[in-house]
Amino acid sequence: MTAQALPRISSGIPGLDTILRGGIVEGRMYLISGEPGTGKTLLGMSFLEAGLEEGETALFIHGEESRQDILDNGRQVGIDLSDAAYLDLGPDSEFFRGEQSYELVDPRDIESERTIERIRTAIEERDPDRILFDPITQLQAIEPDEYQYRKRLVSFMRFLQGQGVTVLSTQTPGTSTDATVRSLSDGVIRLEREATGRRIAVEKHRGVGQRDGTHGLEIREAGLEVYPALDPAGTQSVDPEQLSTGLEEFDALLGGGIERGTVTVLAGPTGVGKTTLATKLLEAAAADGRPASMYQFEEAVETLRHRSAALGIDLPTDDELRLAEIEPLALSPEEFARRVKQDVDDRGTELIVIDGTEGYQLSLHGEGRDVVRSLHSLCRYLTGRTVSVVLIDQSAHSSAATGPTSENFSYLADNLVVLNYIEREGRKERVAGVMKKRLGDHEETVRPYTLDSDGIVMRGPETDVEGFLTGTPTYRRSGEE
Repeated sequence: MTAQALPRISSGIPGLDTILRGGIVEGRMYLISGEPGTGKTLLGMSFLEAGLEEGETALFIHGEESRQDILDNGRQVGIDLSDAAYLDLGPDSEFFRGEQSYELVDPRDIESERTIERIRTAIEERDPDRILFDPITQLQAIEPDEYQYRKRLVSFMRFLQGQGVTVLSTQTPGTSTDATVRSLSDGVIRLEREATGRRIAVEKHRGVGQRDGTHGLEIREAGLEVYPALDPAGTQSVDPEQLSTGLEEFDALLGGGIERGTVTVLAGPTGVGKTTLATKLLEAAAADGRPASMYQFEEAVETLRHRSAALGIDLPTDDELRLAEIEPLALSPEEFARRVKQDVDDRGTELIVIDGTEGYQLSLHGEGRDVVRSLHSLCRYLTGRTVSVVLIDQSAHSSAATGPTSENFSYLADNLVVLNYIEREGRKERVAGVMKKRLGDHEETVRPYTLDSDGIVMRGPETDVEGFLTGTPTYRRSGEE
């Protein structure tokens, strides 16, 4: 059968089904691998509940928690497994109180036969559609060696295939038989919990394939949630139509504006006016009837509105402009990307502003390089849908010589606009220049601008500036060539 023809069932977690390219293949065995506390049992419980909701039968084979503990823990995250069947392989309290004696035989032989008989009987009597074996290493404990354990697993899997049951098993990695279970399983799902957050990856999906890499994982009040990394399929879709920045002089600096479906990076040191220029662009988009959104990583929305109003910038209501304040360390990059994608799907958003890239890296949990890679994927996805993106980036020295952005985000930019301070006769002024524009011409000079109660005022091209590319721009003194 082709991968498309293999019958699938839901894992109970939509995001995981996406990573598995359609879900779990019916009648096969999957391994959930992860350290204690990563969510292995919770994932398996979601799998059983999904079956019960479809009218299937479910069997929970357990040995480390009692049935009541399982039910109580499930209710904490909204999972109801009261209709599932249970097989408890753990010792009861009498085992602690007394001793059991075996004569002339290895006690593991007796325990092994008893355990296997109990499992076989439970499966044959209940005829389950889904089984969660938590953890499968309970079988290892009753076998004398790894060879016997492997034989037991192979025979167990063949027995299950004959029953037509789908099995999820759990295991902590690093055990002596870890490789054995992984090789025999049709699929391997790895869960991780690091200081930077939870992650999930599908390492193996026999005959089907999977979305590679790690993906966002969260455990919330509603249970386990998976956020697949965005797949920026397709090529960048650029519309020659230009969006106005709301300032005639700024448009002229950019050769008429910014093309739809491009990424613009506004880079510069703190306080130079990056966010202010971005809000002017948002105001212009709303005036043209273009839905726009701004995601705030470094400033409260109310502060932004108040500051913008003081500069004469009228940010419209949420119906025309969505301003979203992102809570630090509450989201993975994948969950944030899904929010943005949903924004575009629901509102037809044409302009997305992310303020700023440093806050993005600090606020979204994950490894630094992976977070940057996620931003790259998000930008590619948005531009593929002809959405214009503006990234606000803070750098101590906004120049080509020292690196125009704080983490070298310039490779993402179709348009790179550098803002900087300039000194003239002991006074600090602001200037803007375009370092790069992939899709057209732009002015090669810089333009001074001011920010005050009159708003943003940008003046004509300035030809008496030197040192802009080195990061220390100054005006030539009178009479100098």
